[in-house]
Amino acid sequence: MDISDVRKGTKLMIDNVPYNIEEAEFMKPGKGSAIYRFKLRNLVDGSSMNRTYHSGEKFTGANVSTREGQFLYRDGSHFIFMSTDNYEQYTIGETLLGDKGHFLKEGAIVTTLMLEENPLDITLPIFVELKVVKSDIATKTDTVTAQMKSATLETGYEIDVPAFIKEGDFIKVDTRTGAYVERVVTKK
Repeated sequence: MDISDVRKGTKLMIDNVPYNIEEAEFMKPGKGSAIYRFKLRNLVDGSSMNRTYHSGEKFTGANVSTREGQFLYRDGSHFIFMSTDNYEQYTIGETLLGDKGHFLKEGAIVTTLMLEENPLDITLPIFVELKVVKSDIATKTDTVTAQMKSATLETGYEIDVPAFIKEGDFIKVDTRTGAYVERVVTKK
């Protein structure tokens, strides 16, 4: 693959490690060859780095695929998933998932990024509904802005919610930002 074909979201093998292109910038100086600046995210350990390359360089694309999976349970620092295609189980470590683990509850369907048969990352739905299991008591004061309080969700994640949210309520959370979106009205 030629460097001119590399775009944001492209998966490459660099030094036998798979990377995702987070940002790609093209620069053509007055003299010399074009320069490509990439922000790369390591798909194995999640670290990121910046690299500069010159036009004409070649890369090998990473042999990645996606698979739909269902989150089954957490075992210590590992998250256990099952492929919805062939019902095989696979494990992803807590360090690889990062903050995404805060939004996983049993039965959640995710898209798993695989390098050959090794899981690398998951893509969560944009919004998830989670139950509030603990919330602080809100103080009533006269203010112009909305009052927020701390709440703990069923996954153990702590989030700021409006004062009217109480224990037992279900709320919608944006998995991209980790922020409260709205209270979910449950049907009885």
